[in-house]
Amino acid sequence: MSEKKYSGMTEQELRTEIANLKEKARKAEQLGIVNEYAVYERKATMAQSFLIDPSTIKPGELYRITSDPGVFFQVEYLKGRFAWGYRLGGVKYEEALPISLLEPLKEGK
Repeated sequence: MSEKKYSGMTEQELRTEIANLKEKARKAEQLGIVNEYAVYERKATMAQSFLIDPSTIKPGELYRITSDPGVFFQVEYLKGRFAWGYRLGGVKYEEALPISLLEPLKEGK
């Protein structure tokens, strides 16, 4: 059985996949398998990105990074399910974040 790409999954399939990945991550964490935990968490984050409409992420705007409280991200452009830009403060270098990690500063969309 070949694995379906996230882009080809329905919303329900994505939600089931995310739940399965989170459960695998939880088990890996309990067993102390840190690298396996990180892989499942990353896969779940990517799957969550396919539940978000990329048009809701606006270049030029600031977003909170859900996995890094207190840190803000300036979006320069989008490519697929990734937002490219810069974290505010510190050394300015371009990086890409899955759009599921971005949270609007303004509440209510």
